[in-house]
Amino acid sequence: MPATVEFLFDLASPAAYLAWTRMPGLAARTGARVVFRPILLGGLFKALGNRSPVEIPAKGRWFRADLERFADRYGVPLAWPPGFPVNSLELMRGAVAAERAGVLAAYGDAVYGGMFGRGLDMADPGVVAGVLREAGLDADALMAEARTAPVKEALRAATAEAEARGAFGVPTFFVGGAMFFGQDRLDWVEAALRRPD
Repeated sequence: MPATVEFLFDLASPAAYLAWTRMPGLAARTGARVVFRPILLGGLFKALGNRSPVEIPAKGRWFRADLERFADRYGVPLAWPPGFPVNSLELMRGAVAAERAGVLAAYGDAVYGGMFGRGLDMADPGVVAGVLREAGLDADALMAEARTAPVKEALRAATAEAEARGAFGVPTFFVGGAMFFGQDRLDWVEAALRRPD
């Protein structure tokens, strides 16, 4: 059975976006199965009394510059959407709906590509729908499903589970019982996946 890495993410996080772009290569190199776990970062922050680094001016400036360096190293685009940081509640409910429909990877590629690849205003439902349609996804069905009670509850439960497991931000990775935080820890994630436990 292949090793598994759980990847906790929120679509509003540029650090999680950078990690998302690294997952295909990581899976190919290790043979690992990547399990994407959508959680609500804002809900996690609220539960823990934490806040985004961009809310602290000096840290926010450093954070942006650091992520731009990593994007350049990885050879991926990094554009800042208007109004960043973005409230991701609807996008993350959409991620849960996409997970239930079996299209989470395509949904994540589309939304992350729109938000941080192209710097689009993903707080605008019309822009989101357009991006999803461009990716060949049924935007109307996903957006309708995202408004249902089971999807809302599933996102709340996943966020509470993340907190219970010790997560405090995204991207967070679990390999077995080991937790790793940050897109800059993917070397350690890969090493853990290669260990014959």
